Amino acid sequence: MKELIHEYAQGYELLRASIDGLSEEQMRFRPAPGKWSIHEIIVHVTDSEIVGLHRFKKVLAEDQPLLTAFDQDKWAAQLRYHELDAGQYLLLFKFLRESFLPVLSRLTEDDWQRVGIHSEAGPMTFAQLLQKYVDHIRDHLRQIERVKAAMS
Repeated sequence: MKELIHEYAQGYELLRASIDGLSEEQMRFRPAPGKWSIHEIIVHVTDSEIVGLHRFKKVLAEDQPLLTAFDQDKWAAQLRYHELDAGQYLLLFKFLRESFLPVLSRLTEDDWQRVGIHSEAGPMTFAQLLQKYVDHIRDHLRQIERVKAAMS
């Protein structure tokens, strides 16, 4: 689990490095109609992190809590991600991740096996949930690279 925690802790640095040196125009470039810009991806991963921390805490503190899904495309449209400050959201992502590391460092074996019931995916252990959020960043890092490649 130490490796999983380490990768979780690296999320901010990986995101920051992926956008280092990009201009505002590049951050807002959309590779195709209906596709997200890098700016919107950054806001999305932060909103997802807020939801993730809520889920993590529910699983650790409650017995088999319900973990509700959210419609990411509706959030992006209704909350007007393109109008929000991506730099501020990236910093918030950093603080969210850093704030949870002390909790992760103190988890017991039993904690890692605690279960939440995801409204779409069904039962998930805490370990599976954390892996999902590590994978989520990996997926969006690949998406950022695809958007950058589409700029050329």
